[in-house]
Amino acid sequence: MQTMLRTAVCVFGLSIPPALPAQQSTPPPRDSALALGLAAGESAAEPKRRRLVDNDLDLGFTTFHFGAGYLIDVAAFAQNEASKEQFQLEPAVKVRDARLIFRGRFNTSRPITWQTGLMYDGLTGDWFVRQTGIMVAVPEIWSHFFIGRAKEGVSLNRVMVGYDGWTIERFPFSETIPLLADGIKWLGYLPNRHLIWNLGVFTDWLSEGESFSTYDHQLAARVAWVPMVSDSAGKLLHIGVNARGGKVNDGQLQIRARPEAHIAPYFVDTEKFPAGSARQVGLEAYYRAGPLLIGSEYYLQAVNSSETGDPRFHGGDVAVTWLFTGETRSYNTVGGYFRAVSPTRTVFEGGPGALEGVLRVSYTDLNSEGVEGGIFWRITPMLNWHLSDHVRLELVYGYGSLDRFDVEGATQFFQSRLQLAF
Repeated sequence: MQTMLRTAVCVFGLSIPPALPAQQSTPPPRDSALALGLAAGESAAEPKRRRLVDNDLDLGFTTFHFGAGYLIDVAAFAQNEASKEQFQLEPAVKVRDARLIFRGRFNTSRPITWQTGLMYDGLTGDWFVRQTGIMVAVPEIWSHFFIGRAKEGVSLNRVMVGYDGWTIERFPFSETIPLLADGIKWLGYLPNRHLIWNLGVFTDWLSEGESFSTYDHQLAARVAWVPMVSDSAGKLLHIGVNARGGKVNDGQLQIRARPEAHIAPYFVDTEKFPAGSARQVGLEAYYRAGPLLIGSEYYLQAVNSSETGDPRFHGGDVAVTWLFTGETRSYNTVGGYFRAVSPTRTVFEGGPGALEGVLRVSYTDLNSEGVEGGIFWRITPMLNWHLSDHVRLELVYGYGSLDRFDVEGATQFFQSRLQLAF
């Protein structure tokens, strides 16, 4: 098994050197991701360091935990004349989403966890079933197996729960990756090789008609190499490769994305065009040194569409974050994603909370061959104030340029978000 994995890593052009030298001798904190492993729901199942309420019950055959989240967005816009020709944007205050999460662990000798999630979409006014299923740990082969509705597993930024990310929204091109899918996913971690992987097989038997269900079936894979000092402190390097492919639902594909503002309309949009299948590959690289985090992801999507000349789309982002108050964003070594910021001293404990500065540049190109979906880029400086593990305030400025409808318009974004979660 180890020989096979080493060979697979070498195929991607990576070598496996010894672990980074230890810079501290203190043991990891009690909520270290190494100790927690994975639970059903992956990043959505990450427990908070501090408890807001006693939300755990023991029902005998299973434990029962309940949680909730709430996001409210404020946005205003300043447009030049070309931008106004493309879209008429109005300031608004809207609920981004509200969600309920229920999870637990069955009383079995082998770790088996479960989760179900429900989300209210503030734009549509509808409730949706989110990550829901069962996770079975198989430590004999360094693995977990998830059965149910889950994230495909492609893209670190996509795998992270949205509440934990450093930006107000994910970068636009990541919207080409369906957020959820129904199927089976195999997740593995070899700590002595610093190797993380997941492989998922999905179908739309149960999700037909859902907004995220744009494929009849798909295969998704991710492999990452992660040497580190600690999952919660010190230096960490994450280098990953992603690949996915699938048969397009009903022979019609539409790729679209909002401009990192959920209140705004879809800025880039291919509209529906004939397509048989699509393939996507991508790279992700992140480096963490204490309070500093630098990361980038970039993806290329090739669509099998003879009617439009087999278009190819691409896009990604580069982001730099700095925690001015000195915290380090921890990392789940089994799932391969970063966790939410936990302030050293919260505002409610008489401290400053955690202040995080962010700068991101994103790019999306949906123009190719016979498809004109538009080209959009945006630069976003922003400030996150993590008042506690449960309360976060975001202050955001963005400048974006959209080349679409035969004009190139510029838009300034003024955004804020209040986030509550427990």
